[in-house]
Amino acid sequence: MRIGEIAALVGVTTRAIRHYHHVGLLPEPERRPNGYRAYSVRDAVLLARVRRLTELGLSLDEVRDVLADDAGRDLAEVLEELDADLARQEAEIGERRRRLAVLLAAEPGETEPLSPALAALLAKTPHTASPAAAKDREHLTLLDAVGSGGQELYAALGPLAADPALLALYERLDALAEAPTDDPRIPALAAELVAAVPDEVFAAIPAEGQVVAGFQEALLAEYAPAQAEVVRRVMEAFMRRSRG
Repeated sequence: MRIGEIAALVGVTTRAIRHYHHVGLLPEPERRPNGYRAYSVRDAVLLARVRRLTELGLSLDEVRDVLADDAGRDLAEVLEELDADLARQEAEIGERRRRLAVLLAAEPGETEPLSPALAALLAKTPHTASPAAAKDREHLTLLDAVGSGGQELYAALGPLAADPALLALYERLDALAEAPTDDPRIPALAAELVAAVPDEVFAAIPAEGQVVAGFQEALLAEYAPAQAEVVRRVMEAFMRRSRG
């Protein structure tokens, strides 16, 4: 058989066959006097097996391992690895579909690419026009996007988010928008904000988590000076508690 004939028989392209030759996956057959390759039935059987294995999702290196006569990995081992990889992909696709479901269920104008866990947390928060509360929502969205949040953390924040007393703290922070950095209200508000956070939240924060250089400065720059002083004190207290 010529290359076009074996390609048609097995159902692959001639380009694929030439690539298999190039990478050493399929041995080069003998050539006829006119220079054309002469493929045998054995070549067709081997090529069909390559096609079946690649259709299962195996890489060419994995196919080579399976086809090797010596020291090659057992086909069952390769297929088990492939099955585990497909299971991971299936889980990732399921998570993406859950996120899409949240977006599709949102009211017009409220669509955000949030994880279902964060969307459930934000659904518990009472409606407020507080700019400080809006900033916290944005910060949670950022944590969610970069993968620094998590279902356990959002669950721990649930009782705090649903507590109406939190709105009063946000309003007090909003009231410092025009205040100087030595305003006497700052220490008490910072202490109350720290005290409001449940211990479960700190337990849910990954111990290996690190703050990217420059993030704290960028975060504080989002606030007016007196508000930034409150947030700075809160962040320092949080770091002390998380270390302790």
